[in-house]
Amino acid sequence: MEQLQAWGEELGFSQIGIAGIDLSSAEPGLLSWLDAGFHGGMRYMARHGLKRARPAELLPGTVSVISARMDYLPRDAPADWVAHETAALHEPGRAVVSVYARGRDYHKVLRSRLQRLAERLAAEVGPLGHRVFTDSAPVLEVELATRAGLGWRGKHTLMLSREGGSMVFLGEVFVDLALPAAEPTSAHCGSCTACIDICPTAAIVAPYRLDARRCISYLTIEHEGAIDEPLRAAIGNRIYGCDDCQLACPWNRWARRSPLPDFDEREGLGQARLRALWAWDEAQFGRRTEGSAIRRIGWQRWRRNLAVALGNAWREHGDVADAQALAEARDAADAVVREHIDWALAQRLDAAPVGLGA
Repeated sequence: MEQLQAWGEELGFSQIGIAGIDLSSAEPGLLSWLDAGFHGGMRYMARHGLKRARPAELLPGTVSVISARMDYLPRDAPADWVAHETAALHEPGRAVVSVYARGRDYHKVLRSRLQRLAERLAAEVGPLGHRVFTDSAPVLEVELATRAGLGWRGKHTLMLSREGGSMVFLGEVFVDLALPAAEPTSAHCGSCTACIDICPTAAIVAPYRLDARRCISYLTIEHEGAIDEPLRAAIGNRIYGCDDCQLACPWNRWARRSPLPDFDEREGLGQARLRALWAWDEAQFGRRTEGSAIRRIGWQRWRRNLAVALGNAWREHGDVADAQALAEARDAADAVVREHIDWALAQRLDAAPVGLGA
C-alpha cells in the first residue's frame, strides 16, 4: 500500500486507497434514488441499474478496486479563493464556470495517470487484468472512495476528507489482484447543514439525497432541451456547473491546490463576461473549448445556458446592452435557445421593447 501511495503521489494523486467489491449494502439506496426519478434525464443511470454497485459485473474477474483522489484547485488559487468565488456569483455580467471545468478535461488527465499507475503495479507484481475509470462508466465512485478510506460522503453527496475537502476528482483501477482493503473513514459532518441551506434550487432534498432534476450542475451540463422556467432565475450567472454547496462547506478551508498545470485556468474562464462568451460563434466555441470538459455540452446547450444567465443579468441590473445582444441573436437561434432568449428578454417587464436597431 505504501508503494502504491508513493507511485500515486508521483503521478499527481493526493491519496490512494483500496476497496473490496461487495457493495451490496449500497444497493437499496441506489434503487430508491432511481425509483424516485432523481436521476432525471440521465437514462443511462437506470439502464445500468445495479451493475453500478457490482464491480465484478462491469469487469469480470475484478476482486479489488484501487481508488484515487486528485485535488483540482488551480495552482494559483488565492488563499481566500472561497470569498472570490462567492463574490463572482453576485457580480453583474460575470460568467461563472465551475472551478473544476476551467482547465483541461479531467477525464483525460486522470485516465492517463491511472493507466500509468496500473502499469507500475503490473511491472511490480506481474501480468495484471485491469481497467481504469473516472466518471465514465457505471461505477459508484464515492462509495468506493469512502470504503477505500479516502474520506466520507458529505450531506451534499460528494466525498469529503479532512485533508482536502471535496474539491477533488476521483478515479478507479479495477484489478483482478486481491489487495488488502482499507478501513473506512468516519464521517465528520456532524449537525452542519451548510450545503443543504445554500443550494439555490433546494436540490439537496435531505442529507445525502440529491434530486438531480433541480441541481444546477445537472441542468447546465446533463439536461437536454429547455430548462424548467421556475428554476431559471435561481441559476443566476452560473453557465456551467455550480460550486455553491462546496463553497459553503467548512471542510473546503483545507482544499488543496493541484500540483499539476492541467487544472490551471484556460481562456480566462474564471474572469469571463457573459456578453463576451455570447459573442463566440460555433467555431470559436469549438476552438476555445478544445481539450476542455465544457465541449461535451455542445454549442446549443452552451448558448441556452448563456441566455438564461443574460436574462438574469438583464432583470437584476437592467443593462440594455445585455438585452440588445440577446435580441440580435434571436432569429438565428434554434428553437430551444430562442425560447430561452424570449424568456430572458421578458425579465424586465418595466423595460421598453428591445429589438434590432432599438
